[in-house]
Amino acid sequence: MKKVGVLDLQGGVEEHINLLDKIDNVESIRIKKAEQIDSIDALILPGGESTTMSKLIKKYNLSEKIKNFKGPIWGTCAGLILLSKKIENDEKTETLKLLDITVKRNAFGSQLNSFIKKEKISVLQYPFEMVFIRAPIISKTNNNVEIIAKTNDKIVGIKQGNIIGTSFHPELTNDKSFHEYFLSLIK
Repeated sequence: MKKVGVLDLQGGVEEHINLLDKIDNVESIRIKKAEQIDSIDALILPGGESTTMSKLIKKYNLSEKIKNFKGPIWGTCAGLILLSKKIENDEKTETLKLLDITVKRNAFGSQLNSFIKKEKISVLQYPFEMVFIRAPIISKTNNNVEIIAKTNDKIVGIKQGNIIGTSFHPELTNDKSFHEYFLSLIK
């Protein structure tokens, strides 16, 4: 049984839990305390509001536990922002600096500019429905970062080692294939 933690501070926790619960041999765990991270095989940082999530990570002393976690980590939208080294249009939000990337918050516009687009993702066998809600883009990457998804010539999915980040929300679809890909990174 693979144990997957979803950081349960704020944001799209329920949606990830619901999709994980549809996958065989997976136990989803809501992570609220640092010590819970010791008992999981993989960790998801969901979408939400990155500034709020950053403050809550600090408040609950989760930063070092997340930084030292050896299993796969996946950040969606706000989670991607939190994993980045730098936010080009926000100097105040503290990030975990686990991905060698720069992101730009709300790069596609406001909530009203949300959209869905089907695109090829390099780690999947077929085009995937990507849901974008006030999504960031990845504006800069280093050589050690693999680009796994683009839309409108913008980078929206990356992988660095066993850490992945997506601007889009696979948890808002009925397609569990991206979650299954993430689970395949568990050693």
